Amino acid sequence: MADEQTEKAERESRPSPIDVHVGSRIRLRRTLLGMSQERLGEALGLTFQQVQKYERGVNRVGASRLFDLARVLDVPISFFFDDMPEPLAREYGSGAVRRAVGFAEPQEGFDDDTLHRRETLELVRAYYRITDPAVRKRVFDLIKSLAPIDSPG
Repeated sequence: MADEQTEKAERESRPSPIDVHVGSRIRLRRTLLGMSQERLGEALGLTFQQVQKYERGVNRVGASRLFDLARVLDVPISFFFDDMPEPLAREYGSGAVRRAVGFAEPQEGFDDDTLHRRETLELVRAYYRITDPAVRKRVFDLIKSLAPIDSPG
């Protein structure tokens, strides 16, 4: 009986995989914007330590806070649930449910670590520093033209 209680207490003290995923998406978007934890905290009326806890999944993000995060980080709320690892998505709902609430479908051959690499972050930041929309579109088209063409499925 004591072992069951200990095991339950340990499970409850660990962050939920969903909270960890949402936290990683908060960190990703904040980093892509070049925003510090301090600046995000100020915009939300929080300390940077509270932002850190959200990003690590230690603290659960409530609905109103998620709404505020989406507004400050300029993303739809569904962004925080996009690219959820398939095993986690399967455990918490079917594909139909995921699509209905705005979850992105997993992309084949796309490694989530790509979004966390320094090169990716620098590329995205440089891209958004291009102020002329026409030039930015041409850069986007150039990059797409250099990528391998997907073979028809």
